[in-house]
Formats: sequence, structure tokens, C-alpha cells
Amino acid sequence: MSEKYPEEIIKVPRFKEASGYYTTQKRSKIMGKIRGKNTKPELLFRKALHGAGVRYRTHCKDLPGRPDMANKSKRFAIFIDGEFWHGYQWEERKHKLKRNRDFWIAKIERNIQRDREVNRTLQAMGFKVFRFWESDIKKNVGSCLQKVLVYLSAFEKGTL
Repeated sequence: MSEKYPEEIIKVPRFKEASGYYTTQKRSKIMGKIRGKNTKPELLFRKALHGAGVRYRTHCKDLPGRPDMANKSKRFAIFIDGEFWHGYQWEERKHKLKRNRDFWIAKIERNIQRDREVNRTLQAMGFKVFRFWESDIKKNVGSCLQKVLVYLSAFEKGTL
């Protein structure tokens, strides 16, 4: 266990070629098409946030975890998390994995662990961290936006 992280870091094993359907080159091409930035839910939320008059920076490299949207002066960081990669309802879903379970379970659990570490670090820096699931943004962007606006209202009044 390192001094930086309070819990033991999950070790992700290498992906086993024999466990998949695809060759390494084919899998690499498929995985390369998965976007980590500027996804549709992220763009939808950014448009709503901008429309509400909230200003932010995208993918701040100097903040832990590179938040999808952040404002350093207003002290908030927003992440739009994909259900598969960040373990939405993980305890129920991990039993449904059929192929290469050792790799995928460790991979997703390490992502969940890293998300917790990033949250703690940002909170220690004085940031309010918002994490929204992609499906929540798609279904009801207004309620997600409202959570951020309530925080900003309290921040501007100085009641935080």
C-alpha cells in the first residue's frame, strides 16, 4: 500500500487473447473508437450548463482525474461517468460478465477505486465533486443541472 492511496490498489491482469472473439489488432481498433471525451451525454450537459450561464473549463489537466467540466474559482468539478466503465450497479452486473472475467472485474473495480481516490483528493482541495451517470443525463438533464445550480447559488451567497 502506498502513502498516496489509503487502500490497497487493485492490480489489473493483462487481457487474455484466448478469452476474446477478436485478434489484438481488431480489438484495438474497436476499443480505439470508444470515446473518453466529448461523448453525447457530456455535450448535452455542457450545453445545458452553458445555457444556464455557468462557465467552466473542460478536461482540466491540472486537476486530479481531469474532470469533464470544472471551475476553479467556483470550486466545482463534474464527471459524466459511463455505466460500464465506472461500474453502475456493479454488484448486480459483475455476475453477468461471461468472458475474461478476471480482467474485466479487476478493471472495473480499479476504475471505481480510482474514482473514490479522485473524489477524496478534489474534496481535500476544497472542490465540490458532482458525478452523474450517462443514463441520468440522457433521461433527465434538468435534475442534474439543478443540483449544480443549487450548489452555485449557495457558493455565491457564501453559505457553504
